[in-house]
Amino acid sequence: MATVGDKVGFLARERQVAPPGWNRWLVPPAALAIHLSIGQAYAWSVFKTPLEKSLGITGTQSALPFQLGIVMLGLSAAVLGTTVERRGPRWAMLMSLLAFCSGLLISAAGVWAGMYWVVVVGYGLIGGIGLGIGYISPVSTLIKWFPDRPGMATGIAIMGFGGGALIASPWSISMLKAFGEETTTGISQAFLVHGLVYAVFMSLGVLLIRLPSPEFTAEKEALLKDRPKATVAFNVSANNAIKTPQFWLLWVVLCFNVTAGIGILEKASPMLVGFFDGSPTPITVTAASGFVALLSAANMAGRFVWSSTSDVVGRKNIYRVYLGVGALLYLVLLTVGSTSTPLFVVAAMVILSFYGAGFATVPAYLRDLFGTYQVGAIHGRLLTAWSVAGVLGPLIVNAIADAGKSAGRTGPDLYATSFYIMISLLVVGFVANELIRPVDPRFHEPAAEDGAGAGAAGTQDSESVVKK
Repeated sequence: MATVGDKVGFLARERQVAPPGWNRWLVPPAALAIHLSIGQAYAWSVFKTPLEKSLGITGTQSALPFQLGIVMLGLSAAVLGTTVERRGPRWAMLMSLLAFCSGLLISAAGVWAGMYWVVVVGYGLIGGIGLGIGYISPVSTLIKWFPDRPGMATGIAIMGFGGGALIASPWSISMLKAFGEETTTGISQAFLVHGLVYAVFMSLGVLLIRLPSPEFTAEKEALLKDRPKATVAFNVSANNAIKTPQFWLLWVVLCFNVTAGIGILEKASPMLVGFFDGSPTPITVTAASGFVALLSAANMAGRFVWSSTSDVVGRKNIYRVYLGVGALLYLVLLTVGSTSTPLFVVAAMVILSFYGAGFATVPAYLRDLFGTYQVGAIHGRLLTAWSVAGVLGPLIVNAIADAGKSAGRTGPDLYATSFYIMISLLVVGFVANELIRPVDPRFHEPAAEDGAGAGAAGTQDSESVVKK
């Protein structure tokens, strides 16, 4: 049932349609304003040690807000994906702003009061909902604007999410040093500043985002004329997509690729310090924070470079690289990683570039398999794989490391079992990718006789908005 907010006002869907002649290159900055902000989640490892010291919690406990945030990202994206498609990207971005920034402010209050569970609820539960809503909306909008280069388009947006920590990590470290990194007051102030500044920055995306205009339909056909491989002549609904083996095989691919990367990312700073503990060249905490920034840069660059490459070599081939080469690099870390700091850093950076690229490429993979009709909703449901991986990856690494510390292990021995598990998961993901085939036509949406039915929904989206 439509509400008044659906029909009138700033958030009305028809108010989100671009005017004739709108430059589609104005849409990526709107997406980046959201993704660079919510990408702060990837800098969580900077807060782990200060929170453990100030609140007296374990490494596993300090990972919980981040883990819950990723769980809620996937769940909120899955549950609200269809609503986001219906209400439009501006509504979704505003809801993301309110939830994500409120989560940071609630976390600030929780740390100040010394109440760990408030941080879990604020950052993990409420902030995680903002992550999910904000993540999928710019992606599905960009796919509509860039039908000729879907991999590049989604890479631009999701590059921002990966690069969020590149900004947030050094910024957070500076604030913690200035405010007091071992005091609840200092950590609280850092969360407070984050919440307020990100609210302003995300507002730019809310104001700038637009849906394609009816006039863009003709331009779209011209864009696709020289790129026949980019054309998808069918569509599959979100409800039908989850009935196909392709969806669940891709779910496994995404889940295990994410698990392998997020385990390193969530514990990046303490992992580097611990890996070389007792070696002739120990790593300082300051140097480890630089490692976090390097991983963020690799995560960010991989999302654009590898995803854009997928437009040329194909989605299936590029995932063979992510999963196959990723498994080999984990083997390198396991066998000779502790002999050279540069080798460890480079191998970890490439793994993280594959991790980020997996996120950036998967919307285009979904578009190739299921069309553009409800790609945002399908993407949202697929992100439940991220929810599982968000728990699985940090749990594997933190639980095994905590157990190793209790048993007196140090250095690489703390992470050897974790790395063996990651290699196994990547191999399973590689096999799942090999099994993906085109979707059976019985799942395709029937096209209406006049060409304006579900089969043409991807191109008719904004026209139907105007008619309403």
